[in-house]
Amino acid sequence: MIVRGLESCANGMLALMDANDNTANNLANVNTIGYKKGSLRFKDVMQSAVYTQAESVLRNNSSRFLGTISTGSEVLNYTHDFTQGALSQTDNPYDLAIEGDGFFKVQNLDGKISYTRNGSFTRNSDDYLVTKQGEYVLDNRNRRIRMIPEDLDPDLIRDKVEIIIGENGNIEMNTGNQKIPMQTIGVWDFSDKDDLFEISDTRFIPKDPDNNPELRSEKFVIQQGMLELSNTNVIKEMINTISTQRNYESLAKIVTTNNEMLNTAVAVGRLRT
Repeated sequence: MIVRGLESCANGMLALMDANDNTANNLANVNTIGYKKGSLRFKDVMQSAVYTQAESVLRNNSSRFLGTISTGSEVLNYTHDFTQGALSQTDNPYDLAIEGDGFFKVQNLDGKISYTRNGSFTRNSDDYLVTKQGEYVLDNRNRRIRMIPEDLDPDLIRDKVEIIIGENGNIEMNTGNQKIPMQTIGVWDFSDKDDLFEISDTRFIPKDPDNNPELRSEKFVIQQGMLELSNTNVIKEMINTISTQRNYESLAKIVTTNNEMLNTAVAVGRLRT
């Protein structure tokens, strides 16, 4: 039993270390635009059956099943909480926030696709809408979004037009005399968000795109001049940190006690021999 207790405590302490690392990562990204807090799911390492032997059943050489006892836990998987974060107004026309479901679709220079809630965009030297890392934002037809129509001279109108992005993602250029309709920003979603794999703090890809393909999001509103903040709750994460630390200290004390009991048992065994 002493050895089993040490094993259970060791598994529990390792699980608490993983939980503390996850909490630290959430707190480190509390100011990251579009960040979705992570959480860990745990599972029992092993369930051991427990039986009792009463005098009435010993005569029949049988025992009565009482239940099971866990020998500790370990991380089952890592998931994200995709609940809506608070919106912050920036008044930058290239800052966009999704209110509701969905992700922006971006493409890096190698052509690889990922999905993000971080709408902190800008316009590059070729007048394409890009992320701050230079990835292209795609429209609802998977095309790169150009903020100035190709038939217009960018040098003549670049600083003389207003870019208007509607709640449905439609982009218009207001020249003062007319509004020129352009592309529509693509907003995509997935039926199984637990399948999404994080490749950075705000970008995701599906693990199994064949069984969890991208879908056109329907319940969303794009807010221009705003950004979605991290959905990390600092107070809750600090409480988690304190709780994890106390549980770890409790298990450490149990390990010390069991170690002392084990040393005593070994010493008694030596005296008897």
